[in-house]
Amino acid sequence: MNSQDTPIADVQSSADTRQIAINKVGIKAIRHPVRVQDKSAGSQHTIAVFNMYVGLPHNFKGTHMSRFVEILNSHEREISVESFPAMLRDMVAKLEAETGHIEMNFPYFINKTAPVSGVQSLMDYDVTFIGDIVNSEIVTSTKVVVPVTSLCPCSKKISERGAHNQRSHVTVAARTNGFVWIEEIVQLVEAEASCELFGLLKRPDEKFVTERAYDNPKFVEDMVRDVAARLNGEGRIDAYVVESENFESIHNHSAYALIEKDKTCG
Repeated sequence: MNSQDTPIADVQSSADTRQIAINKVGIKAIRHPVRVQDKSAGSQHTIAVFNMYVGLPHNFKGTHMSRFVEILNSHEREISVESFPAMLRDMVAKLEAETGHIEMNFPYFINKTAPVSGVQSLMDYDVTFIGDIVNSEIVTSTKVVVPVTSLCPCSKKISERGAHNQRSHVTVAARTNGFVWIEEIVQLVEAEASCELFGLLKRPDEKFVTERAYDNPKFVEDMVRDVAARLNGEGRIDAYVVESENFESIHNHSAYALIEKDKTCG
């Protein structure tokens, strides 16, 4: 028998006697090209960072890490929130697991038009698709980080010459029962900010957004409450977490608020 015919040991599948299961084991921070649906252009190609895990029963020594990469490559670039259920089922089947978790994080670009000059520019938003499978039951959610402007109501009230403002990151993680565009979540958040952000502004635009923010002051508490009120009225969203972090311009710390709600629980 030559060396090519000698069986290669499968160490990962060997028995483990410690009687301790592992909740998540897999690969983290692997980049892969993906295609996501774009409301205006049909689709958008981008690069996503994937985290892929399965639960490992106590009696197995390890999992087969190469199979995670095989799953990504088998879907080529046709990976999207719609393909998540198939990917999750494929993953737990190939790895002989009962539970699985996939995170797909990527930059998503939206073409925006300045409010006065009409010049167009791209804004990037941090988006994560998240999928879990437990006993064949699949739950998916979408998380979007939306940068906006917030202007302090207290500063405006007590100051004679202006008010301090800052850039804020409003994060919405939503579990849906129907298709929701990334753009819809972005627009929902931006509508409740002191002012939205733009990649490119001319001087008339800068005047407009500065005055708009001044006329629409928001505490961090106002931000999450106003966004939550909009999410409460959206029937396609079953549950959500909305967070706002204001990177304070006159303090060396951030202001932060969070609201979490499962609308299916009464």
